[in-house]
Amino acid sequence: MQTQQRYIAHFDLDSFFVSVEVLKNPSLKGKAVLVGGHSERGVVAACSYEARKFGIHSAMPMKKALKLCPHAIVLGGSRGDYSKYSRIVTEIIASKAPLFEKASIDEFYLDLTGMDKYFDPYKWTIDLRQEIIDKTELPISFALASNKMVAKIATDEAKPNGYIQVAPGFEKEFLAPLKVNKIPGVGEQTYQTLLSLGIKTIKDISEFSMNELERSLGKYGVELWYKSQGIHTGEVSSYHEAKSISTENTFQENIADLSFLLKELVRMTERVAYELRQDEKLAGCIAVKIRYGDFSTFNKQVAIDYTHRDDELINVAKDLFHKLYKAGTPVRLLGVRLSELTNHAVQASLFDDGKKNDLYKAIDDVKNKFGKTALKKARTV
Repeated sequence: MQTQQRYIAHFDLDSFFVSVEVLKNPSLKGKAVLVGGHSERGVVAACSYEARKFGIHSAMPMKKALKLCPHAIVLGGSRGDYSKYSRIVTEIIASKAPLFEKASIDEFYLDLTGMDKYFDPYKWTIDLRQEIIDKTELPISFALASNKMVAKIATDEAKPNGYIQVAPGFEKEFLAPLKVNKIPGVGEQTYQTLLSLGIKTIKDISEFSMNELERSLGKYGVELWYKSQGIHTGEVSSYHEAKSISTENTFQENIADLSFLLKELVRMTERVAYELRQDEKLAGCIAVKIRYGDFSTFNKQVAIDYTHRDDELINVAKDLFHKLYKAGTPVRLLGVRLSELTNHAVQASLFDDGKKNDLYKAIDDVKNKFGKTALKKARTV
């Protein structure tokens, strides 16, 4: 039986945070722009291509970046604007693609397998890219390939603001001349190990002994060898599947005590926020659920700026609760759910100048060591 040809597209909003700032202030176009924390401990969350020419990259200390490029323009950034544009792009893709995965606030995978019976997948993807550009004015790059890994690597080669197709059967040939650290997951330590083995390009990996790679890098060495052949089996996981974190509490007795209910709401929100940070994700939507003694159930949700912080989530949860709650009516069940999850927690935290991020890290470290209930907010006690 012949295997169906796969078509996987990878979309990446080019230098997303900078691009949004340029949309707000067109005079920034063509200038060295850094988005991130201003303080001594601040880091670069994103930088324009003009800034990259000076050797600046994301996660670099802002102090070092400004030494490399003293004339760079530093912006604090606005998560609200980033959330807005990310949602617009998500809605466009969701309305067109049969199956897609939102890998982060500015990165998407689309599975177009089977569409070749009716359309040219490459032309279809070019048209979708143009629609996103027309509606958002944001630059966007994409690549179409037979698997997620090749599509992601190819997208980087298509930047800035371009697109490319790696035709089926040409994956290995496309990858061959690229540096080994172009493979996602090859960090600095692995990169140096590969260089010590005389491996500089992906072609070098493909021609290297798999057994030797395994001796030097363990099971990851075998995985790298297969990747160098252009082989990758990762699936595009639907954006609508398993994309929420929630908790509910059914009380032994119906509760009408408002003070108790609010304390429980805070405790539950704190719990799901902790789980969110452990998964290194952000939430773009929060919902509160109330079930009364007569089993009537009410839900209310609201879109929020992407976050994983207790304080921000708790404030919204309490507001939703007050809009839902029928004063004096006994409650049987209370629930909190976070959804629209995206894997951008690490980069988003770069805007915090370290202080609040360090606080949450310290809190989570204590919880990880002594249990989730080791620390509680005063309002829950």
